[in-house]
Amino acid sequence: MQKKKLIRILRIIMIPVGCISIVIFPPWNGIWAWITPLPDTVQQQVNDAVGYGLDGIIVYVDKAGQAPALYSAGWHDRKNKIPAYPKALFKIASISKLYVAAAIAKLVNEQRLSLDKTLADYFPELVGRIENTQIITLKMMVQHRSGIPNYTDHPDFHWDNPPKGSSGELSLALDLPARFEPDEDYEYSNTNYLLLAELIEKVVGYGHFQFIKEQILIPLNLNNTFSSLNEVDSDDVMSGYYVGYEHDFKNIDFGMLATAEDVGIFLRALNDGSLFNANEQAIYSSIYVYEHKGWVLGYQSIARYHKDIDTVVIQFVNTVSDETELTALVVYNRIVRILRKEINIDE
Repeated sequence: MQKKKLIRILRIIMIPVGCISIVIFPPWNGIWAWITPLPDTVQQQVNDAVGYGLDGIIVYVDKAGQAPALYSAGWHDRKNKIPAYPKALFKIASISKLYVAAAIAKLVNEQRLSLDKTLADYFPELVGRIENTQIITLKMMVQHRSGIPNYTDHPDFHWDNPPKGSSGELSLALDLPARFEPDEDYEYSNTNYLLLAELIEKVVGYGHFQFIKEQILIPLNLNNTFSSLNEVDSDDVMSGYYVGYEHDFKNIDFGMLATAEDVGIFLRALNDGSLFNANEQAIYSSIYVYEHKGWVLGYQSIARYHKDIDTVVIQFVNTVSDETELTALVVYNRIVRILRKEINIDE
């Protein structure tokens, strides 16, 4: 985790940063998870993950030619002693960027958007508020090559109390120097996708999530993917934790929620081409990736397709800290190793 994210989290959990010394300890849970013998089954590995400092974990595996499998361990709600269950809703954070990029590809295919048009073309009101608006293209924004500052890096952004609405989020990225000249570098920026969501709404005339629902969710029968906490029963949402603190961050509304199964079905369709027609597929391949990780306070996730074993693996973990990011990644990679071993594919 970058130091600036760590400092923001320390601020969130009410530790006075100026009054502490940060001591860097080896990530023992991650190291231990890495060196222990590989178990025989995915469920065993999921069970073991709880012993590495993760409160709860959900895993979805879709192996070609087999029925998809779901696994869980640990706590859905630690305080109320509710065990984790595989069909719980989870905050998928930046995995949602895959859905937005897919929506952009569909609109480009319909010639309702152009990858070569600029930010100034689509948002003339931002000329003078964001640098290089007449140079930054739609494609650069999708690919995080715009140089637009990331609003979640602003010192006034707080994960435990994010700004209300897109205008509040965008305000944290305005009137700042560009991070780099357009298309000269890459830097992940949530502001790019905030603007892309706004652009979808400008073009279609209604909410961008409704467009995603019409173009992606309904065709794939994804009935357990939602735009916000306001659409769901909070009891169905897995609790989210920061290591060492009792507070449950579940009730902070921050983006899309879905079950692991819904994300897995979407990711399979994204990768096998069934989500797109041929031209949409070519457009998407030219602009964005086919896998993603997600992080929001209390929640981290990984969504990947492994071509060598024709398998989608989704992992949700409801515990965050500097160390648990490594631990969760180690657990994920061990699950993939087990799946490869099951079909005798060398690593």
